[in-house]
Amino acid sequence: MTTAKTTEKYFEAVGRRKTAIARVRLFPAKATSFKLNDRTLEGYFPTKEMQITAMEAFATAKPAEQFMVSAKLSGGGIAAQSEALRHGIARALMVYDLQLRAKLKKAGFIKRDARAKERRKFGFKKARKSPQWSKR
Repeated sequence: MTTAKTTEKYFEAVGRRKTAIARVRLFPAKATSFKLNDRTLEGYFPTKEMQITAMEAFATAKPAEQFMVSAKLSGGGIAAQSEALRHGIARALMVYDLQLRAKLKKAGFIKRDARAKERRKFGFKKARKSPQWSKR
């Protein structure tokens, strides 16, 4: 197993999705726990689906150690923030052990999902919806 420098106290990465940003730090710990904007995982993400999305990187990679996840989440909605957190955890796990990259890449957690809302254009009602056309 290739680990990062032992002088480091944590492994850090940034995850993004739409306009949501997650600054993630993984601290080696006895059991996996989450501290998201000074709240627990269950306290921050209300639905079970979002909680599972946030923890998917750990379930896929199955690292040798347990980690305490500390993250600062901002921007976007909570669904995008859970995916940004997953992206940040995946990138931080790669800093911890580069051999986990193959599993994370196959699951699609390394690629940044850059899809975002298209901007509204001048003269249009929405991004592509034009005003009603009248012949006379």
